[in-house]
Amino acid sequence: MSRKCVLAYRALPAEQMDRIRNEHEVVQADPRIPGQERAFLEALPQAQGLIGSSYAIGRELLDRAPRLEVISSISVGVDKYEPLELQRRGIMLCHTPGVLTETVADLLFGMVLATSRRIPELARLVEAGQWKANIGSDLFGWDVHGKTLGILGYGRIGHAVARRAALGFNMPVLYHSRSNVPSGLPDGCAKAVTRDELLAQSDFVVIVLPLTDETRGMLDADAFARMKPGAILVNGARGPIVREDALLDALDHGSLRAAALDVFDVEPLPLDSPLRGHPKILALPHAGSATHETRLAMAEMATSNLLLALRGETPLAAYRA
Repeated sequence: MSRKCVLAYRALPAEQMDRIRNEHEVVQADPRIPGQERAFLEALPQAQGLIGSSYAIGRELLDRAPRLEVISSISVGVDKYEPLELQRRGIMLCHTPGVLTETVADLLFGMVLATSRRIPELARLVEAGQWKANIGSDLFGWDVHGKTLGILGYGRIGHAVARRAALGFNMPVLYHSRSNVPSGLPDGCAKAVTRDELLAQSDFVVIVLPLTDETRGMLDADAFARMKPGAILVNGARGPIVREDALLDALDHGSLRAAALDVFDVEPLPLDSPLRGHPKILALPHAGSATHETRLAMAEMATSNLLLALRGETPLAAYRA
């Protein structure tokens, strides 16, 4: 098999980079790093494979890459690409579902616990030396066990969150999905409902939806008005699913108790964002899959996808538009 040109636009573990170099020529250039954008653009005309993530590869860049055969994204989400346009051009798009499911679910349920029990706020109290007596009711949290958890989106990660809630914390689970899917839990543990029913009845609303034209801005002022008073929102999907201005209004003037956000409209979160430092918001740096084990597994799968596709073989996970 002839060696091809691969452009790696994100750092890979040395073992995975060696796997690629054993079969192909590699150019490493991350356009987000100062001084590397030019090298990235100069490499595109010869690139037959791309591997990376968290950088938009749209039509303008595709026009610069006439030889491109495959993009291997080190991610589950594909909102940084245009799948239909890639399909039209005959470019395969691969991603890494499955390997991060349990890791992301761990973090999402951790965010439920952290916001309801006010863990970050109480930790800051101790750190600042302000714990001088038993805390009063103004710093009490709220129980998680037995409360109702609503899940918007019920794919792999939604199922994993539901298991933690229903089987670990005895929480009734409501879920809403665009397709008719079974709960995957024992009878009576979880129930499929409409979106409005979920919003009205859930003490916690966890978002694990893909970003599409239909889901963009789904959680808007109307949705927040329909939520149960005192509910907590957790977004571990994509930032633009939530209208951030409407979220702030619901926290400041509505009945939303708190929000835990791992994703935002603009990432990294700008220093002047009103979401930063808000007393009712737990903000994390898009860390859903950020464990040593999972990031290594994602890189390994993305590398395998790339190499298989460039050989003309079936990759582990090709995205279907």
